[in-house]
Amino acid sequence: MKGKPLILVTNDDGISAPGIRTLISVMNEIGNVVVVAPDSPQSAMGHAITINSTLQCHKIKIDDGPQIEYSCSGTPADCVKLGINEILKKKPDLCVSGINHGSNSSINVIYSGTMSAAIEASIGGVPAIGFSLLDYSWKADFSGIKNIIKNITLKSLSNGIPEGTALNVNFPKMKEKAIKGIKICNQANAYWIEKFDKRINPQGREYYWLTGEFINNDKSIKSDEWALNNGFVSIVPVKFDLTNHEVIEKIKSWNL
Repeated sequence: MKGKPLILVTNDDGISAPGIRTLISVMNEIGNVVVVAPDSPQSAMGHAITINSTLQCHKIKIDDGPQIEYSCSGTPADCVKLGINEILKKKPDLCVSGINHGSNSSINVIYSGTMSAAIEASIGGVPAIGFSLLDYSWKADFSGIKNIIKNITLKSLSNGIPEGTALNVNFPKMKEKAIKGIKICNQANAYWIEKFDKRINPQGREYYWLTGEFINNDKSIKSDEWALNNGFVSIVPVKFDLTNHEVIEKIKSWNL
């Protein structure tokens, strides 16, 4: 690759979140960075896009650095669409999303705005990576994973992420020296049992808080949950084709 790569950066926690500020600083060491990120938190938005209202996107400067930044009123997927089609007007060499405050391993990838942004990029033919740290705190310490993020990004640029694939990268909550290594994993067979905490507001109306219990049925050492629980960084190659190819012949046997 001649010259510096063009890198599109986005997230779902909002453009001012510490995670994306860290990611921008790492990407500035690698390429020419353009940021298009939500103006407010968009966690758990999944692959939602804005179709019933207008989108606003404004140039902004939050901290020092050579990056060009835009704050967008839309979802993470909106940010990628707008970034590629309107702001850049061409495909970047790479799209990175994150660093998310919290896990996007296992079933969480379905709900994740962080990974939906990366998947949206891959749909458009742009190599993409989503980065997440298993720490939901706004004051999470991202400094210990910067070198690993840089290494994964450089290896992805030099080797090429397969077409139609986004990398889902999750970091355990620990310092770099305590991380045992990196494992290429499958998505764990796990799910949430949803619970709703029913309450009454001062006006006497009912409202609900969504809570839940995470159930991991996957005991395989090849899963992302095993890797993270045992001190490894997990990388799961994710594709947007949701077809269950293994059961196509079974459905055909129904003679519909």
